[in-house]
Amino acid sequence: MTSLSLKDLNKLPVRLASGHRLCAGCAESIIAKQIMMGTEDHIAVSASTGCFEVSTTIFPYTAWNTPYIHTAFGNGAATCAGLETAYNALKKRNKITEEIKFINFAGDGATYDIGLQALSGAMERGHKMMYVCLNNEAYMNTGIQRSSATMMGASTTTSWAGSLAPGKKEFSKDMTEIMIAHNIPYVAQVSPHNWRDTVTKAQKGFNCDGPCFINAVSPCPRGWRFPSEETISIAKLAVETCVWPLYEVVDGQYNLTAESARIADGKVEKKPVLDWINSQGRFKHLLQDRWEPVVESIQDEVDRRWDRLVKLSQI
Repeated sequence: MTSLSLKDLNKLPVRLASGHRLCAGCAESIIAKQIMMGTEDHIAVSASTGCFEVSTTIFPYTAWNTPYIHTAFGNGAATCAGLETAYNALKKRNKITEEIKFINFAGDGATYDIGLQALSGAMERGHKMMYVCLNNEAYMNTGIQRSSATMMGASTTTSWAGSLAPGKKEFSKDMTEIMIAHNIPYVAQVSPHNWRDTVTKAQKGFNCDGPCFINAVSPCPRGWRFPSEETISIAKLAVETCVWPLYEVVDGQYNLTAESARIADGKVEKKPVLDWINSQGRFKHLLQDRWEPVVESIQDEVDRRWDRLVKLSQI
């Protein structure tokens, strides 16, 4: 596939059907559809336990028009790696001739926390597979508990905001950088508001000769406390505030992309993190004067990570 026109993309088969049970405004199905537009080849999907799995495969129904395996929270990457290994063995014996791509979809809980060991192992072994993290920054499927992807200051059911606590006290783990440290061919961050950027990165990931990791910000109306019709604008705001920069690392080379590249070049203004905080109910307590130091800490950390990323992209 060489063209990214909407006309060409619309000719691709529908791999995830409508009628699933994801919440109104959930970004996960949008992201998955954009990712799967990155290849014309057959796709086999594994999915770790989480919102996406539960909502698209409620027995006896399925929204998937691809081969699909549901795995536990912790072993999604191992299952996908097993699929890829079996495929290679059958292909060598001429029992399979079609080109097949392999994807594991998982939430941040199954990626950053419970499934990190299996993910690290699959990446280190070099399986030719794509791992996509649908990052809604908490364990949304089981009650909005904090994960290591949850942003500092967010109020969740296990990091309450109250008279003595400003929500989650720690900044989020930088999982994208952890995957880059595995020296795999392709790593990227994407946002569903920019379909062209996401599809382009998916193409690169599918075509790279080895493992690929894509981290997608996935706004959650229920857990983040915003109206369901604002999902895409919230995703865009994450990029504009540099809370979620758009970039890729190709064989170790950092490249800022889309809006993030324009912010780094000074062509687009970088919005303050306070805009991000004001957009979501999970941060509303931070607007109290006593938590101003927390807001400043969040801005400082966002700036630190952004400045580092800009420098790396210029090397």
